[in-house]
Amino acid sequence: MTNEPISTQPEIVTEGDPSSGKKYLLPFILVISLFFLWGMAHNLDSILIPHLKKACNLNNKQSTLIDTSVFFAYFLMAIPAGMILKKWGYKATMISGLLTFAFGAFLFVPAANNLSYITFLIALFIIGCGLTMLETSANPYAAVLGDPAKATSRLNLAASFNGLAAMVAPMIGGLFILSGKSHTKEELAAMTEAGRNSYFLEEAASVKTPYISLGIVLLVIALIFYFIHLPEIKTKSIDGEAKGSFFGSLRHKHLRWAVIAQFFYVGAQVCVTSFFIRMAQQGGGFDEKTAASYLVVYGFLFTAGRFAGTALLQFISSNKLLAIYALISIILCLIAILGKGSYVVYALGAIGFFMSIMFPTIFALGIDGIGDDTKPGSSWLIMSIVGGAILPFGMGSLIDMYGDNIQIGYSIPLICFVFVLYFGLRGYKIAHK
Repeated sequence: MTNEPISTQPEIVTEGDPSSGKKYLLPFILVISLFFLWGMAHNLDSILIPHLKKACNLNNKQSTLIDTSVFFAYFLMAIPAGMILKKWGYKATMISGLLTFAFGAFLFVPAANNLSYITFLIALFIIGCGLTMLETSANPYAAVLGDPAKATSRLNLAASFNGLAAMVAPMIGGLFILSGKSHTKEELAAMTEAGRNSYFLEEAASVKTPYISLGIVLLVIALIFYFIHLPEIKTKSIDGEAKGSFFGSLRHKHLRWAVIAQFFYVGAQVCVTSFFIRMAQQGGGFDEKTAASYLVVYGFLFTAGRFAGTALLQFISSNKLLAIYALISIILCLIAILGKGSYVVYALGAIGFFMSIMFPTIFALGIDGIGDDTKPGSSWLIMSIVGGAILPFGMGSLIDMYGDNIQIGYSIPLICFVFVLYFGLRGYKIAHK
């Protein structure tokens, strides 16, 4: 079965002549850069969770508030971001997202200087707000920027660079953030108060250079977006005016199921990556630096999965490939939960490969054929990212409940992949009236 065409709008209206595909090349490259940048933000969180757990002396549940801060912002900002997108258009929304993202990155400096976990969480929440604006605008923009029949492939190609960040971010984090130093509770208790505070401050300070550098890059990209012309692609109805409503878009059954599937997929991805380093330490017996290197391998497999998935979508329908990958991910989760030794970590790395296509594929299937509801439908799909705020917190609580047993926590992503499997088998279908 070949990949089914994805239709996201009844008519495309652009500024200027869109007849030449070359006119879309530069805009598409710029959009790809956004996919990479928010991928960097999310995958640095995988480094921040074990690092700030150590620097701020947190338990597992407290450390997952890093994810909660970022992904709860998606829930709160999705509707405002959708309103901004509808009123100002794609370009202005992307620039606003970049500036907000940069502001949050720069807040890491006072957070580290004052060893304030609350300030870190505020900075991450602001970053999450910026990411919401970027994703609300860039995902549908990539989907509609060209032939509707190639929307899924185009979105997966752009998302491949989001996957590339899953490999680059752990490399940067492993080199510049993780120190490789760790102390047991007994060793910390034996230190003087001044020595303990010095250790915590030194650990926290390592985040400043990477996040200052990230903030500067974001400002540069925002300037490029400001001065470069981007075609403002709009959906338009027969009477000439763009329509579609936020709650009205949920009349599409397949969009409703896409929102549910995206909630659980994002929750699963964040759960897997957030506890990857600690699983590699506990399950594989690796030290912190070695565990980070395995996270790089995970990122490589995630990236490879994106490119491989983009190629496979030329021959296999997107819903079928999604279902196959979800089923394999369920099996790999079982290995991670029940197995012993380093191959548990290998199973988690393999999950990265099979998770790779899930977000863009669910997104493209969710907005398939919804026409004027594409923008509000995109807001719902971005709101569903709140799964990344809720489910990791549940996973951290479960791990603490079972005496710091990381493996039992992976039952949470296993359940999540069951919902993704159902969407790939049945939930994706468009109800024809």
